[in-house]
Amino acid sequence: MSQPSFPALRMRRGRSAPWIRDLLAEHRLHPSDLIWPLFICEGRGCDEPIGSLPGVSRWSVDRLAAKAREARDLGIPCLALFPNTPAALRSDDASEALNPDNLICRAIRAIKDAVPEIGVLTDVALDPYTEHGHDGLLDEHGCVANDDTSAMLVDQALVQAAAGADIVAPSDMMDGRVGVIRAGLESGGYCDVAIMAYAAKYASAFYGPFRDAVGSSGLLKGDKRAYQMDPANAAEALREVALDLAEGADMVMVKPGLPYLDVLAAVKREFGVPTFAYAVSGEYAMIEAAAAAGAGDRDALILETLLAFKRAGATGVLTYHAPDAARLIGG
Repeated sequence: MSQPSFPALRMRRGRSAPWIRDLLAEHRLHPSDLIWPLFICEGRGCDEPIGSLPGVSRWSVDRLAAKAREARDLGIPCLALFPNTPAALRSDDASEALNPDNLICRAIRAIKDAVPEIGVLTDVALDPYTEHGHDGLLDEHGCVANDDTSAMLVDQALVQAAAGADIVAPSDMMDGRVGVIRAGLESGGYCDVAIMAYAAKYASAFYGPFRDAVGSSGLLKGDKRAYQMDPANAAEALREVALDLAEGADMVMVKPGLPYLDVLAAVKREFGVPTFAYAVSGEYAMIEAAAAAGAGDRDALILETLLAFKRAGATGVLTYHAPDAARLIGG
């Protein structure tokens, strides 16, 4: 009687127990893969919950030392700061962006005074400071003026570097801004301040809760499709990344995250440079809504999502779930 035919290799053997799954895992998560975005507001003792981002708050500057110590203790190496600028300080010329005592600069100093070993990443763009909600200055036709905006971004980056920022991250998508910021930092004596370019930032529907968090929801006149990338385009992202690297970017970012894993993978494959993904506010809100509706286990959703970024080639991820993920990984 003939013997039954079996496959020579059973892939299930490598999945049969936790120890062998761990042994054969191709990608791993670590708290050092995470950057934790924090929203900053005026006042003292403030913890302002953000309705569209359940579990996320705006923090006043005096509360930031505790958040920095929490990040350090969890093994999270870097905080990303985003200000909710009061309406009275917003203007068409975004002059508050250049105030060395503005909200973001005070936040940088508070964190560096309390936990100097933690990295601080700052957003370089004018939308937190403009009355119209755009990332740059408007010309007489109501269009974002690329070169005038870029010149102002240099001064904004210098103000943040002087306050102690370790990484400046231009998120505005102006052409040529990385080059002039790099030149400005070098001339200003900040040669060790790194640039993380939002190199492939898409005009996405996933940014809504973020705009609530920074107080720009409802301010935007028109949209940002004239300078942020078209979601239909992938090859264009490689051109954007190539330009930013040539201008002196130390690392690049793809934003949003999950809907653009193909772009993230292509960028890492093409350039092999430090490449970050931003799991944006809408992605965070979807996970929280799914978990609240009983559609999935929250912890499992968080970790599986972050692992997808790593699998696609991300060096690290900006995520509002950073402290949750760090605890889960550490546990």
